[in-house]
Formats: sequence, structure tokens, C-alpha cells
Amino acid sequence: MKFIGLNLKGAFLIEPERVSDERGFFARTFCEEEFKAHGLNSRFVQCNNSFNEKKGAVRGMHYQSTPHEEAKLVRCTMGAVYDVILDLRCESSTFKQWVAVELTAENRRMLYVPEGMAHGFQTLEENTEVLYQMSEFYHPECARGLRWDDPAFQITWPDVDRRLMSAKDLGYSNFTG
Repeated sequence: MKFIGLNLKGAFLIEPERVSDERGFFARTFCEEEFKAHGLNSRFVQCNNSFNEKKGAVRGMHYQSTPHEEAKLVRCTMGAVYDVILDLRCESSTFKQWVAVELTAENRRMLYVPEGMAHGFQTLEENTEVLYQMSEFYHPECARGLRWDDPAFQITWPDVDRRLMSAKDLGYSNFTG
């Protein structure tokens, strides 16, 4: 695997290294030793799957608060997403900064989202599926979210004909911290 550091400390784009032959290819998508060697949380206790029928669906910006902050490993297994992470660690030199990457079924890239960061995505194709691995169990009392269009962060999202969002995501308040 190739670990490509992003502009947010501890965040990585991970590319599987393919070994190809006439049958296709083989690639490792997780190795506890390699994650630990890069200082990443390698304990994943829960896996979730998100299927989105329509292009333009937005999910996020989501995170879990203390004491159940979670790291995420995110991969698009069908279709394509514009995936965004936002640094909410007030002690971080990149506090309130964000980075976006395109994850597709074709590029097979993964995004490592460290604890203390919010995560969201917008689908770029119909019938898009995203697989998440989390380092912490879901705790509804710690589930939090921020508006996808909060002016405090000025996240640039792709232009699409329409955005589909849940009432919950549309109801989040703007950042006050």
C-alpha cells in the first residue's frame, strides 16, 4: 500500500499496490503493521455500508465526540464520491481546514480520517456505494454533525443539478467554536 500524506496532519490517501497477471490483480487493502508504522489507528471494530441511488447525494459532515472519537477508513466500492474531511482538533495547526479527494470504484483509493475530524461526501454518479471501517463503536449520544455549507469552513463542493440530503444533515447548526 502507498500512504500519501494529505494537508491535514494524520490524514492519508491510501492506494493499494496491485500485483497483476493474466487473471487480473491482487492488492492488500489493510495491514495492521503498515498502519501502525505510519502512526495510524489500526483497530477497526465496526464496518458500515452506504448505498446512494442518486448523483448529488450529500452525507455529512459527521463525527463522534469525546470519549468516543473515531478514526475512519473510507473506500468507494461502486460509483464515485467527492470525499471531504475537516479538522476539528482545536490544538491542531490545521484546525478548521479541509481537504477533499475523489474516491471511485475504479481508482480503489481509500481515505484515512483520523479521530477529531468530520467526514462527508457527495456522490458523483448514480448507484454509488461507500464502505466505512471505524475504530470506535457507534454511540448515538456522541454523534455530531456540521452543516455541509458552513461559512466557517468554505468547503468547495462539486456543482450538480441538485443535492439530496437528509433532514438531519440539513438541520445541523453552523460552527460556533
